[in-house]
Amino acid sequence: MSALIVLRPGPLTTVQDLGRRGVAHLGVPRAGALDGAAHRAANRLVGNPADAATLETTLGGVTLRAVDGPLLVAVTGAPAAVRVAGRPAAWGAAVPVPAGAVLEVGAALAGVRGYLAVRGGIAVPAVLGSRSADLLSGLGPAPLRAGDLLPVGSAPTAGPLPGLVPLPAPPTELVLRLRLGPRADWFTPHAPLALAAARYRVAQASNRVALRTEGPPLERVRPGELESEGMVLGAVQVPPDGQPVVFLADHPTTGGYPVIGVVPAADLDAAAQAGPGTPVRFTVVRGRT
Repeated sequence: MSALIVLRPGPLTTVQDLGRRGVAHLGVPRAGALDGAAHRAANRLVGNPADAATLETTLGGVTLRAVDGPLLVAVTGAPAAVRVAGRPAAWGAAVPVPAGAVLEVGAALAGVRGYLAVRGGIAVPAVLGSRSADLLSGLGPAPLRAGDLLPVGSAPTAGPLPGLVPLPAPPTELVLRLRLGPRADWFTPHAPLALAAARYRVAQASNRVALRTEGPPLERVRPGELESEGMVLGAVQVPPDGQPVVFLADHPTTGGYPVIGVVPAADLDAAAQAGPGTPVRFTVVRGRT
Protein backbone atom coordinates (compact mmCIF):
# COMPACT_ATOMS: atom_id res chain seq x y z
CA MET A 1 0.00 0.00 0.00
CA SER A 2 1.29 3.47 -0.88
CA ALA A 3 1.76 5.99 1.91
CA LEU A 4 2.98 9.44 2.82
CA ILE A 5 5.57 10.23 5.49
CA VAL A 6 5.21 13.61 7.18
CA LEU A 7 8.45 15.60 7.02
CA ARG A 8 7.03 18.98 8.09
CA PRO A 9 3.53 19.06 9.57
CA GLY A 10 3.02 22.83 9.35
CA PRO A 11 1.28 24.87 12.09
CA LEU A 12 -1.84 22.66 12.03
CA THR A 13 -2.56 19.91 9.52
CA THR A 14 -5.36 17.45 10.15
CA VAL A 15 -7.08 14.58 8.34
CA GLN A 16 -10.62 15.56 7.33
CA ASP A 17 -13.50 14.09 5.35
CA LEU A 18 -17.14 15.22 5.31
CA GLY A 19 -17.50 14.61 9.04
CA ARG A 20 -19.63 12.59 11.43
CA ARG A 21 -23.36 12.71 10.86
CA GLY A 22 -26.13 11.57 13.16
CA VAL A 23 -24.10 11.45 16.38
CA ALA A 24 -24.80 14.89 17.91
CA HIS A 25 -27.15 13.23 20.43
CA LEU A 26 -24.05 11.47 21.78
CA GLY A 27 -22.33 14.83 22.32
CA VAL A 28 -20.09 14.31 19.27
CA PRO A 29 -19.58 17.30 16.91
CA ARG A 30 -19.77 16.88 13.14
CA ALA A 31 -16.10 17.87 12.49
CA GLY A 32 -15.02 17.45 8.84
CA ALA A 33 -13.46 19.83 6.34
CA LEU A 34 -14.20 23.47 7.14
CA ASP A 35 -14.16 24.42 3.46
CA GLY A 36 -16.30 21.63 2.06
CA ALA A 37 -16.20 22.96 -1.50
CA ALA A 38 -12.40 22.98 -1.59
CA HIS A 39 -12.28 19.49 -0.05
CA ARG A 40 -14.70 18.13 -2.67
CA ALA A 41 -12.82 19.86 -5.48
CA ALA A 42 -9.49 18.33 -4.46
CA ASN A 43 -11.07 14.88 -4.38
CA ARG A 44 -12.74 15.38 -7.74
CA LEU A 45 -9.43 16.37 -9.34
CA VAL A 46 -7.86 13.03 -8.41
CA GLY A 47 -10.97 10.91 -9.08
CA ASN A 48 -11.92 10.24 -5.45
CA PRO A 49 -15.46 10.18 -4.06
CA ALA A 50 -16.38 13.41 -2.25
CA ASP A 51 -16.15 11.77 1.19
CA ALA A 52 -12.56 10.53 0.80
CA ALA A 53 -10.26 11.87 3.53
CA THR A 54 -7.92 14.73 2.64
CA LEU A 55 -5.34 16.74 4.56
CA GLU A 56 -6.49 20.17 5.76
CA THR A 57 -3.55 22.56 6.20
CA THR A 58 -3.66 25.83 8.12
CA LEU A 59 -1.70 28.85 6.87
CA GLY A 60 1.73 27.19 6.79
CA GLY A 61 1.34 24.24 4.41
CA VAL A 62 2.91 20.80 4.81
CA THR A 63 5.80 18.70 3.46
CA LEU A 64 5.52 14.94 2.82
CA ARG A 65 7.36 12.14 1.04
CA ALA A 66 5.68 9.51 -1.12
CA VAL A 67 6.71 5.96 -0.19
CA ASP A 68 5.94 2.48 -1.56
CA GLY A 69 4.67 3.79 -4.89
CA PRO A 70 3.78 6.84 -6.99
CA LEU A 71 0.81 9.02 -6.07
CA LEU A 72 -1.58 11.43 -7.75
CA VAL A 73 -2.38 14.50 -5.65
CA ALA A 74 -4.23 17.81 -5.91
CA VAL A 75 -4.09 20.92 -3.72
CA THR A 76 -7.02 23.35 -3.47
CA GLY A 77 -8.40 25.84 -0.93
CA ALA A 78 -5.99 28.59 0.07
CA PRO A 79 -3.67 29.27 -2.91
CA ALA A 80 -0.08 28.19 -2.20
CA ALA A 81 3.11 27.23 -3.99
CA VAL A 82 3.36 23.49 -4.70
CA ARG A 83 6.63 21.70 -5.42
CA VAL A 84 7.38 18.07 -6.28
CA ALA A 85 10.99 16.90 -5.96
CA GLY A 86 12.03 20.54 -5.71
CA ARG A 87 10.31 21.61 -8.93
CA PRO A 88 7.23 23.87 -9.19
CA ALA A 89 3.96 21.99 -9.71
CA ALA A 90 0.39 23.08 -10.37
CA TRP A 91 -2.00 24.23 -7.67
CA GLY A 92 -5.64 23.35 -8.35
CA ALA A 93 -4.86 20.47 -10.69
CA ALA A 94 -3.91 16.79 -10.51
CA VAL A 95 -0.15 16.36 -10.04
CA PRO A 96 1.82 13.05 -10.17
CA VAL A 97 4.29 12.43 -7.34
CA PRO A 98 6.89 9.70 -8.06
CA ALA A 99 7.75 7.16 -5.38
CA GLY A 100 10.33 8.64 -3.01
CA ALA A 101 9.69 12.24 -4.13
CA VAL A 102 9.08 15.07 -1.68
CA LEU A 103 5.81 17.01 -2.00
CA GLU A 104 5.87 20.53 -0.57
CA VAL A 105 2.82 22.75 -0.06
CA GLY A 106 3.95 26.24 0.90
CA ALA A 107 2.38 28.88 3.10
CA ALA A 108 -1.02 30.21 2.09
CA LEU A 109 -0.71 33.19 -0.25
CA ALA A 110 -4.33 34.12 0.52
CA GLY A 111 -6.97 32.52 2.70
CA VAL A 112 -6.28 30.13 5.56
CA ARG A 113 -6.93 26.44 4.81
CA GLY A 114 -5.61 24.26 2.02
CA TYR A 115 -6.78 20.76 1.02
CA LEU A 116 -4.46 18.04 -0.21
CA ALA A 117 -6.20 15.08 -1.80
CA VAL A 118 -4.42 11.85 -2.75
CA ARG A 119 -5.96 9.40 -5.21
CA GLY A 120 -7.30 6.62 -2.99
CA GLY A 121 -7.77 8.92 0.01
CA ILE A 122 -5.95 9.10 3.33
CA ALA A 123 -6.78 5.69 4.79
CA VAL A 124 -6.40 6.23 8.54
CA PRO A 125 -8.88 4.24 10.70
CA ALA A 126 -12.43 5.62 10.87
CA VAL A 127 -13.99 6.53 14.23
CA LEU A 128 -17.80 6.68 14.41
CA GLY A 129 -17.98 6.51 10.65
CA SER A 130 -15.47 9.27 9.85
CA ARG A 131 -11.72 9.74 9.50
CA SER A 132 -11.96 13.39 10.54
CA ALA A 133 -9.88 14.82 13.35
CA ASP A 134 -12.15 16.54 15.89
CA LEU A 135 -10.04 19.01 17.87
CA LEU A 136 -12.76 19.72 20.45
CA SER A 137 -13.53 16.16 21.54
CA GLY A 138 -10.21 14.58 20.54
CA LEU A 139 -11.85 11.95 18.31
CA GLY A 140 -10.13 10.76 15.18
CA PRO A 141 -6.46 11.04 14.24
CA ALA A 142 -4.29 13.57 16.05
CA PRO A 143 -2.94 16.59 14.15
CA LEU A 144 0.01 15.59 12.00
CA ARG A 145 3.49 15.34 13.50
CA ALA A 146 6.84 14.87 11.83
CA GLY A 147 7.45 11.17 11.20
CA ASP A 148 3.78 10.17 10.95
CA LEU A 149 3.03 7.55 8.29
CA LEU A 150 -0.25 8.13 6.44
CA PRO A 151 -1.56 5.11 4.51
CA VAL A 152 -3.21 5.76 1.14
CA GLY A 153 -6.22 3.72 0.06
CA SER A 154 -6.72 1.83 -3.16
CA ALA A 155 -7.28 4.00 -6.22
CA PRO A 156 -10.95 4.15 -7.22
CA THR A 157 -12.12 3.14 -10.67
CA ALA A 158 -13.17 6.30 -12.42
CA GLY A 159 -13.51 7.90 -15.84
CA PRO A 160 -11.47 10.83 -17.18
CA LEU A 161 -10.30 13.28 -14.55
CA PRO A 162 -11.36 16.96 -14.82
CA GLY A 163 -8.58 19.33 -15.84
CA LEU A 164 -9.82 22.15 -13.60
CA VAL A 165 -12.46 22.64 -10.92
CA PRO A 166 -13.45 26.30 -10.43
CA LEU A 167 -13.40 27.66 -6.90
CA PRO A 168 -14.06 31.12 -5.45
CA ALA A 169 -11.11 33.19 -4.23
CA PRO A 170 -10.68 33.63 -0.46
CA PRO A 171 -12.89 36.51 0.71
CA THR A 172 -11.56 40.04 1.14
CA GLU A 173 -14.82 40.73 3.02
CA LEU A 174 -16.83 37.94 4.63
CA VAL A 175 -20.58 38.37 4.13
CA LEU A 176 -22.68 36.02 6.27
CA ARG A 177 -26.43 35.68 5.95
CA LEU A 178 -28.21 35.34 9.29
CA ARG A 179 -31.60 33.84 10.08
CA LEU A 180 -32.74 35.22 13.43
CA GLY A 181 -33.55 32.94 16.34
CA PRO A 182 -33.97 31.00 18.48
CA ARG A 183 -32.90 33.46 21.21
CA ALA A 184 -33.11 36.82 19.44
CA ASP A 185 -35.55 37.93 22.18
CA TRP A 186 -32.63 37.97 24.65
CA PHE A 187 -31.32 41.07 22.88
CA THR A 188 -32.62 44.61 22.52
CA PRO A 189 -35.17 45.12 19.71
CA HIS A 190 -32.64 47.12 17.70
CA ALA A 191 -29.87 44.50 18.08
CA PRO A 192 -30.57 42.77 14.70
CA LEU A 193 -30.42 46.12 12.88
CA ALA A 194 -27.28 47.07 14.82
CA LEU A 195 -25.71 43.73 13.93
CA ALA A 196 -26.46 44.23 10.23
CA ALA A 197 -25.17 47.82 10.23
CA ALA A 198 -22.01 47.13 12.21
CA ARG A 199 -18.67 46.10 10.80
CA TYR A 200 -16.80 43.30 12.52
CA ARG A 201 -13.43 41.67 11.90
CA VAL A 202 -12.29 38.07 12.26
CA ALA A 203 -10.53 37.75 15.62
CA GLN A 204 -7.12 36.14 16.07
CA ALA A 205 -8.63 33.56 18.44
CA SER A 206 -10.70 31.95 15.65
CA ASN A 207 -10.16 28.23 15.07
CA ARG A 208 -11.93 25.09 13.85
CA VAL A 209 -14.47 25.39 16.67
CA ALA A 210 -15.63 28.91 15.89
CA LEU A 211 -15.03 32.06 13.94
CA ARG A 212 -14.77 34.76 16.58
CA THR A 213 -15.42 38.39 15.78
CA GLU A 214 -14.35 41.79 17.06
CA GLY A 215 -16.64 44.79 16.80
CA PRO A 216 -19.51 46.60 18.51
CA PRO A 217 -20.94 44.44 21.33
CA LEU A 218 -24.57 43.39 21.08
CA GLU A 219 -26.80 44.54 23.93
CA ARG A 220 -28.87 42.06 25.87
CA VAL A 221 -32.12 42.68 27.72
CA ARG A 222 -31.97 39.47 29.76
CA PRO A 223 -29.10 38.79 32.17
CA GLY A 224 -27.65 35.43 33.18
CA GLU A 225 -27.28 32.27 31.14
CA LEU A 226 -29.58 29.76 29.57
CA GLU A 227 -29.73 26.17 30.59
CA SER A 228 -27.56 24.26 28.13
CA GLU A 229 -29.36 23.60 24.87
CA GLY A 230 -28.47 22.07 21.53
CA MET A 231 -26.15 23.93 19.15
CA VAL A 232 -26.04 23.58 15.36
CA LEU A 233 -23.47 24.33 12.69
CA GLY A 234 -23.54 28.05 11.93
CA ALA A 235 -25.15 29.08 15.23
CA VAL A 236 -24.17 32.64 16.20
CA GLN A 237 -23.72 32.56 19.94
CA VAL A 238 -23.19 35.75 21.90
CA PRO A 239 -21.14 35.44 25.12
CA PRO A 240 -21.19 38.08 27.88
CA ASP A 241 -18.70 40.33 26.04
CA GLY A 242 -21.29 40.82 23.29
CA GLN A 243 -19.00 39.71 20.45
CA PRO A 244 -20.75 37.29 18.02
CA VAL A 245 -19.19 33.83 17.70
CA VAL A 246 -20.02 31.71 14.61
CA PHE A 247 -19.86 27.97 15.28
CA LEU A 248 -17.88 25.92 12.75
CA ALA A 249 -17.35 22.18 12.26
CA ASP A 250 -15.79 21.34 15.64
CA HIS A 251 -18.41 23.27 17.64
CA PRO A 252 -19.81 21.90 20.92
CA THR A 253 -23.17 20.20 20.65
CA THR A 254 -24.62 22.17 23.59
CA GLY A 255 -24.14 25.67 24.97
CA GLY A 256 -25.54 28.12 27.49
CA TYR A 257 -25.10 31.49 25.79
CA PRO A 258 -28.00 32.85 23.71
CA VAL A 259 -27.98 32.26 19.95
CA ILE A 260 -29.18 35.36 18.10
CA GLY A 261 -29.36 33.55 14.76
CA VAL A 262 -27.92 30.89 12.47
CA VAL A 263 -25.69 31.30 9.40
CA PRO A 264 -26.60 28.83 6.61
CA ALA A 265 -24.02 26.13 5.94
CA ALA A 266 -23.53 27.40 2.38
CA ASP A 267 -21.84 30.54 3.75
CA LEU A 268 -19.37 28.72 5.98
CA ASP A 269 -16.90 27.62 3.29
CA ALA A 270 -15.93 31.27 2.89
CA ALA A 271 -15.66 31.61 6.68
CA ALA A 272 -13.06 28.83 6.65
CA GLN A 273 -10.85 30.98 4.41
CA ALA A 274 -11.27 34.30 6.28
CA GLY A 275 -8.08 35.07 8.16
CA PRO A 276 -7.67 37.31 11.21
CA GLY A 277 -8.54 40.91 10.43
CA THR A 278 -10.88 40.08 7.52
CA PRO A 279 -13.94 42.39 7.61
CA VAL A 280 -17.19 40.59 8.48
CA ARG A 281 -20.69 41.77 7.63
CA PHE A 282 -23.92 40.07 8.72
CA THR A 283 -27.07 40.37 6.59
CA VAL A 284 -30.36 39.45 8.24
CA VAL A 285 -32.61 37.33 6.01
CA ARG A 286 -36.12 35.99 6.39
CA GLY A 287 -37.45 32.55 5.52
CA ARG A 288 -35.40 29.86 3.81
CA THR A 289 -31.77 30.46 2.83
